[in-house]
Parts: sequence; structure tokens; C-alpha cells
Amino acid sequence: MALPPSDPEKLVHVEKFWEARKPHSPIYQFLLEDVKFIHASKGLVRARLPLSKCHINAHGGLHGSVSATIVDWVGGMAIAAWDNRTKTGVSTDIHISYVSSAKDGDVIEIEGMADKVGGSLAYTRCTIYKVVDDKPGPVVATGSHTKFVKV
Repeated sequence: MALPPSDPEKLVHVEKFWEARKPHSPIYQFLLEDVKFIHASKGLVRARLPLSKCHINAHGGLHGSVSATIVDWVGGMAIAAWDNRTKTGVSTDIHISYVSSAKDGDVIEIEGMADKVGGSLAYTRCTIYKVVDDKPGPVVATGSHTKFVKV
């Protein structure tokens, strides 16, 4: 399925939202310092992250807790891209399936989608791909994330 075209206004909003939020989250600063957005449209974001030793477990693969952090993070970014909001709620539920792995030096592409953003809850999905030949390749992990968004 082809992505809708990236919306420059949404991309700027998401980048600004991320830059304003990052200083308030030491874990995001540590793990996602080098993440770069490459796409934003209504409820959809894509970003790339080069993996380093801080992302890797004792077996040499992407650590499960890093994948969980990414699912949490990108769910909020997808909600921000839904309607340019600046409050993305708090987590109520998160699920992750680990499918394959990536290692130190690999680049991953992260896709976050807001399936529904309602008055109280938002439902998001995430897919983490290993980048191969500058394109999303094998799926590393998938996740779903529900957030309470009522302000």
C-alpha cells in the first residue's frame, strides 16, 4: 500500500512538537537523540534511527525495551500528526510483537499510525523495519498503543 504524500505542514508540526518534548524526557533523549522524521501526513509518521550500542541487548540485537519505547514514542507522534495537536495523552495499553532483529550499525525505519483519535481514547499502531538498500525491509517488531487523550 502506497503512503499518502507527506504534508510539509504536518512534518514541520511533528518536528517542532518532538523538539519541544524531547528535553522533558531523559529516556527519549538517550535512545532517540538521532531519530529523523522522513514523512508526516494525517495520523501517519515515519522516521529513521541509526542503531548504536545503547539500543542493543546482550545478544547483539535490538533490545526489547527500546522497541517498547519506540512504540510508545511514535504513537504520540502519530496522534500529534492527526490534527496538529500538542497534547497526545497518556498510555493506557501497549502491546509488542518481536518478529526479527536489527544490530548495532543498522538503520531502522519506524512507522506510526493513528487509526482513531476520539474524544477520550486514541488507538495507534507501529511497525519497525530494518532498512535495506535505503528502503524498509524486514519487519523487526510491531506494536499497538492506546492512549487516553481527553484533556
